Amino acid sequence: MHTTISAKLINITAAVLTGAALLFGSGAAHANQILARVSLSQQTMEVLVDGRPTFAWKVSTGGRGYVTPTGSFKPTRMHEMWYSKKYDNAPMPHSVFFSGGYAVHATYAIKNLGRPASHGCVRLHPDNAADFYQLVEAFGPANTSIVIVK
Repeated sequence: MHTTISAKLINITAAVLTGAALLFGSGAAHANQILARVSLSQQTMEVLVDGRPTFAWKVSTGGRGYVTPTGSFKPTRMHEMWYSKKYDNAPMPHSVFFSGGYAVHATYAIKNLGRPASHGCVRLHPDNAADFYQLVEAFGPANTSIVIVK
C-alpha cells in the first residue's frame, strides 16, 4: 500500500511543480509551498500544496496532561528515524520537528489516531508520516508551514 501512496505522492509533486511553473512562472509568491494545518479540536491534519487541498489525515495530539503548541511554525530539523530522549527512547519515524522537541511523526498506535493521545507531538499513520516527510524533503523546510489551531 505504501508503494502506491508514494507513487501517488511523486505524481502529485511533479504535477504541482509543473502546474505551478505554468500558472505562476518561477517568481510566484505561493508556488512550491506546503501548508500543513493541524486542528486540535478535530484531530486532523490537512495538507495544502500551493493552496490546493492534497491530503487530509487523522492525527493524535497532546493527550490529558500534555500540550501541543498552537501557532505557525517552520520545520527546524528532520530525521528519518528519531528516538525520543525524553520518553524512554520511543521511536519517532519520519520526524519533522517544528518547535523544540515537538514534531510531526509516525506512530504505531494507529488505533489512537483521531483522538488526543500523544505527549504533545502530532502523530500520523506511518504511511502518511512518510508521505509528509517526503513532501517536506521535496519542497524544502523553508517552503513548508505547519499551522496548529485549536
